Amino acid sequence: MRYLVTLSVNWSLPFNEKIQVAEGIKSLTPEAFRQLHESSIKDPATFWAKVGSELDWFRKWDTPLDNSNPPFYKWFAGGELNASYLCVDRHAKSWRRDKVAFYWEGEPWEKSGPKDRRTLTYADLYREVNRVAYLLRSRYDIQRGDVIGIYLPMIPELPILMLAAARIGAAFTVVFSGFSSDALADRFNDSNVKLVVTADSGWRRGAVTPLKPVVDTALAHVKSVRHVLVVRRSGLNVEMHSGRDEWWDEALSHVSSGAKVEPEKMKSEDTLYILYTSGTTGKPKGQVHDTGGYLTLLHATMRWVFDARDEDVYWCAADIGWVTGHSYIVFGPLLEGVTSVMYEGAPDYPSPDRWASIIERYGVTLYYTSPTAIRSFMKLGDEWVKGHDLSSVRLMHSVGEPINPAAYRWFSSLVGKPRIPFGSTWWMTETGGIMISHVPGVGMIPMKPGTNGMPIPGIKAEVFDEQGKPQKPGERGYLVIQDPWPGMPVTIYKDPERFKQVYFSRFKGAFYSGDYAVKDEDGYFWVLGRSDEVIKVAGHRLGTYELESALVQHPAVAEAAVVGRPDEVKGEVPVAFVILRQAKAPSEELRRELNLWVREKVGPVAALSAVYFVSKLPKTRSAKIMRRVVSAVVSDRDVGDTTTLEDGASVDEVRRAYAELAEEVKESRVHSAT
Repeated sequence: MRYLVTLSVNWSLPFNEKIQVAEGIKSLTPEAFRQLHESSIKDPATFWAKVGSELDWFRKWDTPLDNSNPPFYKWFAGGELNASYLCVDRHAKSWRRDKVAFYWEGEPWEKSGPKDRRTLTYADLYREVNRVAYLLRSRYDIQRGDVIGIYLPMIPELPILMLAAARIGAAFTVVFSGFSSDALADRFNDSNVKLVVTADSGWRRGAVTPLKPVVDTALAHVKSVRHVLVVRRSGLNVEMHSGRDEWWDEALSHVSSGAKVEPEKMKSEDTLYILYTSGTTGKPKGQVHDTGGYLTLLHATMRWVFDARDEDVYWCAADIGWVTGHSYIVFGPLLEGVTSVMYEGAPDYPSPDRWASIIERYGVTLYYTSPTAIRSFMKLGDEWVKGHDLSSVRLMHSVGEPINPAAYRWFSSLVGKPRIPFGSTWWMTETGGIMISHVPGVGMIPMKPGTNGMPIPGIKAEVFDEQGKPQKPGERGYLVIQDPWPGMPVTIYKDPERFKQVYFSRFKGAFYSGDYAVKDEDGYFWVLGRSDEVIKVAGHRLGTYELESALVQHPAVAEAAVVGRPDEVKGEVPVAFVILRQAKAPSEELRRELNLWVREKVGPVAALSAVYFVSKLPKTRSAKIMRRVVSAVVSDRDVGDTTTLEDGASVDEVRRAYAELAEEVKESRVHSAT
């Protein structure tokens, strides 16, 4: 089947076979789900009011949606609640008191298994959150509306601190523990952080990564920070500044185990957190998420998308430094009283089956991971998966980027097994929670490998053309959300004009996501990646995702990154960096085969200028390929900030492959001329 038959706007969608899944889950036809969905978007405010009423409010709202000042919408205006109360107190005071909230596992490994493990029940979580809240307020004078900066590895102190801040009404901004001191300083200055909480270090791939020294360098350029709390993780010797720095354990030693702090009654529109997201241009954007709307969306998606039940063991294999971790490691699962797994390190350390051993060890039933992680598992072969009993898994989803059908099928066959739901969710830092996905908790529609499914109930998504008109089925366009939804950002911190300009100026009355998408005849959405990740070849616009997806369909290819290289004639030409599966060897013949393969799947204009074989690609620690780094190498530009890079040697690998092939071509031309 051809992947793309024309290269303007008309698509012939691939892999549209339907897989009926999920025994024991109510099955819906696409038409039945469309009818259910259409009824939910006729009056979205009333629909979401019914969902929001399922939470425990200190004071019920006056109106479900205040839309008097678009696009600065207020959800559940007049209502009062507290995120910490909803995630901790309700469960600690119920039969869930002794239920496990978190199984935590550190990365260090011994012969007998993981070296560091902790189990926190909801009663434990209640106690520790209260103690930390008491410490923040009494010792560091953190008040309602103050901002706490967090730069921690994946350790239990991180969610405890987030919940403690929410308890006393303080906002927080979590910065991913791979960011540089400059990135920290920018974010802390912008949000006027009063207190910073960090650790001496973290663990990653068996190595200790210093964190406190990065904070020290950043704070030389930040004037608002008064105190720094430091968690001991590896025992790394770090400098402590007298009068400013204090060890976490020593500070908490002065707080009684029975300390209690009453949760603040927060307005629904009050800030819960600020999370910075980077774009291709401009300074990072501080996305402000509220309390009531955000928690309502998480409550809905945990029930609808993950079909969360009390007996489940849930593992979201993301990092809390990103929005996925905020929403689906901390607030979402705890809101529902779910037992979660939290893992500190790399999913393939010290061996490629670490992730599979975690599923087996804790009996994980709900698994949320990324397509890039799946492809990295796939390249290592089936034996690492088959060596573990993964029969506990009953539902899976992926997040972060489009999942290609080859990876979908491979993971589904080995981990999911037939008839287990395996969805690909679409959402963004800005949306707060999942927008488009299969929803087994509502009713399972047939799966299509590679698609994201349909918009969840209450979300009105569409695909627009350049003029803001809906595209016909099968035509590529821009993904937009047409009506406000709970969980949407309140604003960009300190920059409301930028908020309007970036998200609401392109298409009047609609939120512009910046992603390309196609909607098929059944109403399923196929998100194709960022609209700025496009290669323009002789006037034809090719998305990098469509080329990469075609490559990884080839049985020899495990992963691929495609970028544009400047060309005097065509403007740009696509070049591909390819990781082969085990037992597959690079060759000139395979290069030609892959090029022909892409031309067949995508079209003649998609001919690859070059194929480079590599053993690794530049990725972030959250497993996303850093295409801008690859692009910089082939364009002979500075690669820029690489502090979020998982492995610096991957950049050298790309450079080496690029230089070696260039030299081979040069020698071949000299030989031919001779």
